[in-house]
Amino acid sequence: MTQPLALYYQEPDPDRWLPFDRYPRRVIRRIVRGAPKPGGQMRVFLNLCAGLDRLGVAYGVNDFKRARRNPSMPVGIVGKTHVLYEHRWQNPILFGASTMSHPLADPTLLERLPIRRVLVQGLWMQIMCQPIWGDKVRSCPVGIDTERWSPRETQAKDFDVLVYDKVRWKHEEFQGELIDPILEKLRAKGLKVATIRYGYYREEEFEALVRRCRSMVFLCEHETQGFAYQQVLSCGVPILAWDRGGYWQDPEYYPDRVKFEPVSSVPNWDDRCGEKFSCLGEFSPALERFWNGVEAGRYAPRDFILENLTLERCAADYLKNWKEAFGIGTGS
Repeated sequence: MTQPLALYYQEPDPDRWLPFDRYPRRVIRRIVRGAPKPGGQMRVFLNLCAGLDRLGVAYGVNDFKRARRNPSMPVGIVGKTHVLYEHRWQNPILFGASTMSHPLADPTLLERLPIRRVLVQGLWMQIMCQPIWGDKVRSCPVGIDTERWSPRETQAKDFDVLVYDKVRWKHEEFQGELIDPILEKLRAKGLKVATIRYGYYREEEFEALVRRCRSMVFLCEHETQGFAYQQVLSCGVPILAWDRGGYWQDPEYYPDRVKFEPVSSVPNWDDRCGEKFSCLGEFSPALERFWNGVEAGRYAPRDFILENLTLERCAADYLKNWKEAFGIGTGS
């Protein structure tokens, strides 16, 4: 590929009350809140770009005029679907890693647009989407910045366990049935516990807390990739994960429109990462195994990340999908 990759990513920022009011609102937000912090999908795009940088691959970002002037030029659209909808694409498209929850959100998408391949961040998500998207969907996780998220040998570990609460649905119910009992069991074991809840912290606060903890308990119904838990693994912190399996739980689809199983809360994982439990009844024996392993230094979570989820490795996988999708170097 001699030409720079043509990549496209934008955060949705529609007009709210008046035509073009998004522009003054953007200025006011920056004055009041400061510079915007990257969210999950922006992090996907930024980490892809960082991986391409490390591989020495040239790319351009959001050059819409170039795409219009060259309708046969391949383009990569990352993240949210509004970029697909707000422009009249004639270019062949590699879409993803995408945030579309399920193909039923737009059943005719691949018929209306020249999308050659859709990338999702996990294998179970790929399998769930295949009945509609067929062989056009592929799993392609995004890399972790293993330099930023790395162990700090001089950092004091003044917490034994960080409990990361990412329960998204029926939270009040799970607070009583799962989260509080787990906290009680950890404290009854004499462990010093810190807690954090998804959506209620800044990334730098999470990063600082991770470095103070010897281990983490991760509570989430399921993840397509799971940036947070993988950042923790990259810091050398082992995890005890609630991995209940079962059905995909998104209430917009389940159980009336989609019933897919099994899912996972830790889709990229092996025994070096820690231990798993599927229900509260399994937690106590899993905790015993896990804490014995933590004390013995049995786990090597960072090794798993360095082998599987670096920025460079995942960017190389993206390039492989680019070449396959557009028939570059394949004789197509």
